[in-house]
Amino acid sequence: MTATELSTFTLTLASLVQESGHAAPAHSEPAAGGMATLLVPVFTLLGTVLCGLFAAFKVKSKLPAWTTVLLLAASFAAIVYTYATGQGTTSPVIAHGFDWISITWGEFGSAGHGHGIAANFSFYVDALTLLWMLFVTGLGTLIALYASEYMSHDVGAGYCRFFAAFNLFVFSMSCLVMADNFLLLYLGWEGVGLCSYLLIGYFYKKPSAVAAAKKAFIVNRIGDLGLALGVFLIYVQFGSVEYKAVFAEAGRYIDAARAGHFDQIPWQVQLIPLLLMVGAFGKSAQLPLYVWLPDAMEGPTPVSALIHAATMVTAGVYLVARSYPLFLCSETALPVVAWVGTLTALLAATIGMAQFDIKRIMAYSTVSQLGYMFAGLGVLTSTGAAFHVLTHAFFKALLFLCCGAVMHGFAGQLDLRKLSGVWKIPGWKVVSVGMLIGCANLSGFPLTPGFFSKDMILAEAFVTPGMAAIGWLLLLTAGLTAYYTFRVFFRVFVGPVEYEPGDELHAHDDHGHDGHAEAHGTVHGHGDSHGHSAATGNHGHAGHFHPHAPGWAINTVLAILATLSIVAAGLYFMGDHGGWAANMVHHSTAALPPAPADHAAESGAGHAHGSFLGMDPHAVMYYVSAVVGFIGIGVAFWLHFAGRTTAATSRADALVPKLGAVARAAQHKWYVDEIYDFLLVKPLWVLSHIFHLIDALLVDGLVDFAGWVPRTVGKVIRPAQSGLLHGYAIGMAGGLAVLLLIVLLAVT
Repeated sequence: MTATELSTFTLTLASLVQESGHAAPAHSEPAAGGMATLLVPVFTLLGTVLCGLFAAFKVKSKLPAWTTVLLLAASFAAIVYTYATGQGTTSPVIAHGFDWISITWGEFGSAGHGHGIAANFSFYVDALTLLWMLFVTGLGTLIALYASEYMSHDVGAGYCRFFAAFNLFVFSMSCLVMADNFLLLYLGWEGVGLCSYLLIGYFYKKPSAVAAAKKAFIVNRIGDLGLALGVFLIYVQFGSVEYKAVFAEAGRYIDAARAGHFDQIPWQVQLIPLLLMVGAFGKSAQLPLYVWLPDAMEGPTPVSALIHAATMVTAGVYLVARSYPLFLCSETALPVVAWVGTLTALLAATIGMAQFDIKRIMAYSTVSQLGYMFAGLGVLTSTGAAFHVLTHAFFKALLFLCCGAVMHGFAGQLDLRKLSGVWKIPGWKVVSVGMLIGCANLSGFPLTPGFFSKDMILAEAFVTPGMAAIGWLLLLTAGLTAYYTFRVFFRVFVGPVEYEPGDELHAHDDHGHDGHAEAHGTVHGHGDSHGHSAATGNHGHAGHFHPHAPGWAINTVLAILATLSIVAAGLYFMGDHGGWAANMVHHSTAALPPAPADHAAESGAGHAHGSFLGMDPHAVMYYVSAVVGFIGIGVAFWLHFAGRTTAATSRADALVPKLGAVARAAQHKWYVDEIYDFLLVKPLWVLSHIFHLIDALLVDGLVDFAGWVPRTVGKVIRPAQSGLLHGYAIGMAGGLAVLLLIVLLAVT
């Protein structure tokens, strides 16, 4: 963004803040209420404890799963009750649990000026809180039901361990989302990071899973440092970490933003959102901290669906939305958010196009869509960002769980070159239809929820002055997304029926079907020499592999998510422009209405809004994005479906040699991991060994020398202490002779 564009954006931001009346809610004192929300941490902690007891008593049944499903369903009911009774939907309420941290120092009173910090275990319940918690607890319940079948191979201690961490994750997420202060938010923030580490590394005997868990933990710690520094600076600058106090104090700086006088806002205040942004980028896998998320696919698929698609990775988006009053106090924070999100979306999309592991493709898709959400926040459509969070939670969970079902039934096979025609295999219709609905949403197919939420962001990018380049890049990303999404669908679910099992056929099943593969066949193969597939009933001998179709639990969850991924489109038409999600956001700290009609006079832009090729972006973006999506789907159809006769080959194969180094770089993820390894890991490894040598030779050497000196002196004089009287007499005589000799020499 150029200096002129930044200035225009700043004036736009100022006018939007002026119209929003954003400072008023910040100064209002939240009332007490929303006490039902306190049941969520109670239920989830209870689930964690019970699963621990089940493990201690060596329970070998699905009791941990059913307990988890029941308690998460109760948590969801508590949130629904809070929403249905209108608590927090129009104005925030505080649900006080107990006094947690209350520290004071100094002298209080008429003559003294004391200081202190207060952070209670209390929940700030507003519309944004309810929006997030509805899908966190709702999806948590559904995915726990899915996991009851998916993880059934590990019934016993591992099963209990999985669901204990599952419950602990929802507890941590509830603290993060519902906290009424930044310290409780930070507790939940670290809690979800811990649970992510535990669940990614669930298969702790698998080296790749352990490495992925460590990578996620370390990369997230980098972002968490930024968040911690931001919280420290919030307290130093505002004297409190409670939302109601911080946002009220931020109101006077927003007054300066109204007038466009960002130079009157202290640099420390403008630094706060930049630090919070670092934490958000780490947790939500944005440049340059996105590299942990694709590797996190080493965890069980229910983990990928819950934590790394629908809930935890949206924590960064939530942090920015919740702290929007602070971001409005900085003239650079939101543009940085917009550009980082856009570049992340584009980069991840180009990598996803070149991958062959369908679960990893969905991981890069998640990174890309998170970039869309950040871009939405940055271009001043917090409504679009929040709505995309909601729709993405449904359809991306659906996509991951469909991929997991394929992995579950095909002995761990995820290579799209070794799977084809799954739709035609008996027992796989629900999975296939669910995958189609999820792909349509991700591609922005017209009238799907993903279509509406993505369009809100795209249109606003062209409306906001100085952000047109972001709009064009996001449109390009939308086309790439449609391509790589339907590349998966056309390769795996339609076409000739052909498949072969994965590497887990004869090994311990890391993903939930270890008895299934052996029960249905023992030999590789995706068809006989005559072109007949193993799935068509032409099993010439017992050597053919039979895929294991998902059971009732998996199919039920997929059917519910597929339904939600369709009917959620209706939310867009509930209420004013932007629908239900817009109404929820407008009654929260993330509220920011559209620009005023007289914006042109204030911004000097020459017209009230930006435009798309001279047209109103909000009016034409429906058609533009639909055309871009259809182009992407059409290219995928031509390259990966039309004329394809085998699973392994397609027309796209002929393009790879022509693209040369570009294709290889995309397949190798643009060598980002290698660059990080060269620039960061290897130098730190060398530096650590240098410090080790300094520690061993210098520090330990000095300590060892300090111990060696008295030890040596003692060793030398030890023979003199023999305990023999004549020896002592000889020593005394010798000493006396020496003294006499010294005296004589001194006299003479």
